[in-house]
Amino acid sequence: MSLRTDFDKIELQLVRVLHTVITEHSVSRAALRLHSTQPAVSAQLKRLRALTGDPLLVRSGAGMTPTAAALELLEPAARLLQDADLLFGKRRRKTAFDPATAEMQLRIAASDYLDPHFLPDLVIHLNTLAPGIHLDLQPLNAHFDYRRGLARGELDLVIGNWLQPPSELHLGRLLSDEVVCLMSRDHPMARAAATRGGFTVDKYLGCRHLAPMPLSPGMPGVIDQHLATLGLTRAIAVRSAHFGQLPQMVARSHLVLTTGRLFCSRYVDELPVTIVKCPVAFPRMSYYQLWHEQSHAAPAMRWLREQVREIASRLNTPKPENKESQ
Repeated sequence: MSLRTDFDKIELQLVRVLHTVITEHSVSRAALRLHSTQPAVSAQLKRLRALTGDPLLVRSGAGMTPTAAALELLEPAARLLQDADLLFGKRRRKTAFDPATAEMQLRIAASDYLDPHFLPDLVIHLNTLAPGIHLDLQPLNAHFDYRRGLARGELDLVIGNWLQPPSELHLGRLLSDEVVCLMSRDHPMARAAATRGGFTVDKYLGCRHLAPMPLSPGMPGVIDQHLATLGLTRAIAVRSAHFGQLPQMVARSHLVLTTGRLFCSRYVDELPVTIVKCPVAFPRMSYYQLWHEQSHAAPAMRWLREQVREIASRLNTPKPENKESQ
């Protein structure tokens, strides 16, 4: 089948179905959101599977989970829908958003798990392009209801990592990162990891661990959520809301931090710590920006999300350069 023929079979509504089914993780919920029927959406999903050569959604327990290929298609589909709205949307603006002259307040809630450089780089970038914008940064924690903040217009954007982001929000995937362990260079497991089969799952679970405070009340963090699906638990010696201070604690103790490689790599030159491959098979840690439908089409908010995506794209994982124990 030719590329031209493939394109001729794709209409904008099919792209909208693709985006909605992936974000909702459910054909029935997607049908409700699209004001359609479940059989109609199922038929469109079948067409999408044939066009992409991928199942897109697979069974996971009682629900459905997007495949890796589906997650990669999510952001391009969102951009295509946004561009189509700019071209043909009913709410076309007479004037475009001009960041250089804009005077407004932007409110972002974000975790600091992604990279210690991310938020400073974003602030500098926004301040350079839009000096008239006032920026409020809100930390994410279990006592802050970011979903209600977005729904009430008290927040413009949320940035963080979730195993399953809330389905009622729009989602932009920023990047994914390998889950690794950060520990002091003199940790017994750092030496064990240097030998084949030395750092095992049992030894990992038996370590004393550091962990951030959960972002949702009554829910474990993403690391412990995944461990629970495997029927595993670890001994958490310290929980802290100050994630940026955890590497300092690791450097002066035999505590172990499990998080993304990108975050850990920023400290291997500054502190006596090393990155160790985690013996537990974790999925890659995914980071997203989330926003509400009410701000979806606003030109200023589109511009903000583009800047966040631009800064995130610059965060390339540095090579370990002999600072990692295998």
